[in-house]
Amino acid sequence: MRAPIPEPKPGDLIEIFRPFYRHWAIYVGDGYVVHLAPPSEVAGAGAASVMSALTDKAIVKKELLYDVAGSDKYQVNNKHDDKYSPLPCSKIIQRAEELVGQEVLYKLTSENCEHFVNELRYGVARSDQSSPLASQDLDHPGISSLSFPQPRSEDLYALNTHTVRDVIIAASVAGMGLAAMSLIGVMFSRNKRQKQ
Repeated sequence: MRAPIPEPKPGDLIEIFRPFYRHWAIYVGDGYVVHLAPPSEVAGAGAASVMSALTDKAIVKKELLYDVAGSDKYQVNNKHDDKYSPLPCSKIIQRAEELVGQEVLYKLTSENCEHFVNELRYGVARSDQSSPLASQDLDHPGISSLSFPQPRSEDLYALNTHTVRDVIIAASVAGMGLAAMSLIGVMFSRNKRQKQ
């Protein structure tokens, strides 16, 4: 028998297991989380929210954890508590609540949902899943730049959102081209058989 999922405590980081990546939220109490979502995302979008890689904006949303997770599994994962001291719970929640409804910059490599929640909990924006350099344990400026623009060390990353977006678009166009060519080939071969 599987152990039940422990009830999150306010300030806990919630890791949601999407099909191709991990989505992150911060628990603020009463069943609610605060997280980053693409402007068009609906709660519980699951795999569809991988489309967030194609946008450079996100909305800070407060939604029920149950709705955000949808059918995906989730867990409390305060994985950096041994390295960083969590901020006081009241400060975490206050900072999260103040950002709800704001449209913020979103970059897959430097300002994603994991950076966002780590900045709220620890005051350190970091993501272990976004960067090829993550294993080097690089920390960088975080959501404090949402209200007060700060220079960013973008050159630390080999990839940026625009590159990822361009690759995804190119692959999509190439895939549609191959599909169209295959369909035309099937139509010609059927037409040829019918003439024989």
